[in-house]
Amino acid sequence: MTNLPTGLPIDLPTEAIGSIPRSETLMQAQRQYDAGQIDAAAMNAFYDEAVQQTIRELENTGSRIITDGEQRKTHSFATYSVEGGKNFAPDGLEIPFSDGHVRRLPRLTEGPFRYALSAAETLPMAKQYTQLPMKQAIISVSALSLFYPSEAIAGYSREAFLDDLIDEQEKEIRGCFAAGAQKVQIDFTEGRLALKLDPSGSVLNSFIELNNRVLARLTDAERQSIGIHTCPGADHDATHSADVDYAELLPSLFELNAGSFYIAMAGEADPERGLKIVARYLKPWQRAFIGVIDVNNPDIETPEEVCARIMQAARYIPLEQLGTTDDCGFSPFCDDISTSRATAFAKIKARVEGTAMAVEQLASQNGVLHG
Repeated sequence: MTNLPTGLPIDLPTEAIGSIPRSETLMQAQRQYDAGQIDAAAMNAFYDEAVQQTIRELENTGSRIITDGEQRKTHSFATYSVEGGKNFAPDGLEIPFSDGHVRRLPRLTEGPFRYALSAAETLPMAKQYTQLPMKQAIISVSALSLFYPSEAIAGYSREAFLDDLIDEQEKEIRGCFAAGAQKVQIDFTEGRLALKLDPSGSVLNSFIELNNRVLARLTDAERQSIGIHTCPGADHDATHSADVDYAELLPSLFELNAGSFYIAMAGEADPERGLKIVARYLKPWQRAFIGVIDVNNPDIETPEEVCARIMQAARYIPLEQLGTTDDCGFSPFCDDISTSRATAFAKIKARVEGTAMAVEQLASQNGVLHG
C-alpha cells in the first residue's frame, strides 16, 4: 500500500528536462554559421525548422507539457545567454567528465555583465508551433557566477557582477512567465559538482544562497511555478560528478525556495537510498519529479521498467508530491551525438506511457480514480 490519503485522485505529472539532440542538418548549419558561411537570417530559418520538428515529435510522445528542445541554445545550455558577448574570453573554468573529455566555460573580461540572449526571447518563437503548455529551461545564476575569474576585474568587483547577474536572471524569469511559460526550470547541475570542487560544502552553500536571492524577488505563486533541476551531468554519455554522494547534496537542495525539483535518479547506483533522502528533506509545499529515464544509457527503457521505478519512488514520496522526469536533458551541448533523436523520443514516450501505467496501478491499489 502506498501513502496516498484514501479517496484522493491520482495524477502524476511528467515532464522532460529540456534538450533534445540536434539533427545533423542543424549541427551542420551551426558549423557553417560559426565559420561565416551563412548569415543570421539563414541560421534562424534552420532554428525555426528544428524547433517546429522537435515540438511535433514531442507532441507525438503524448507529453502534456513540452519544451522547444533547446534547439536555439547555440552551443550549450550553460552558455546560451552570453554567446556573442564582446566581454568574454574562451579560457574559463574547465569541467572534466568521467570519460576524460573536458568542457570549458567562458571567462568574463570586463563589466558590466549583460545577457546577449534571454530564454524569454526564444519562448514566443516556439509557442507559435503548439497549443500545449510549455516550460522553459534556463541556466542558474550559480552556474553563470563561474564566468567571473578568480582574480578581480579592475573596476568591476565580484559583488557588482553578482548584482547585475541577479538582475538579469530576474528579468529572464519574469520575461518567460510573461511570454506564457507554465513552468520555468532552473538548471542547477553544478550543485553536485560544487561538492566535488569543494567537499567542505561552502561553495554549495554559496550557490544555494545566490539562487535564493533571485527566488526571493518572486511571489509565492511564481515560486510554485519554478523548478530546480539537478543531475551529475550528461555529455557524451559521461558525468562530471556522479562520484559525489547524493547525501551531501540533497538536504541542501530543498533549501532552495522553489516549488518543483527535477532529480536524476534512474542512473544512480542506489536509487532507493536517494529516494529515502528525498522523502526526508522534501518540504510539504514542494514536488519531487524523480528521474525514471537514464539518459546516459543507450538502452531504451520499457514502460514496464519505468512503471517499476515509479512504484519504488511511491513507497517513499507522498503521491501528491511526486512527479516523473528524465535524469537530464538528452543533449545539453550541441555537438553531443551519443544519443540519437529517435532514441530520445522513444525514451520520452516510454516515460509517458510508464507513468500512465503506474497511475493505473496506484489507483487500483488505493481504490481511487486516477486523474
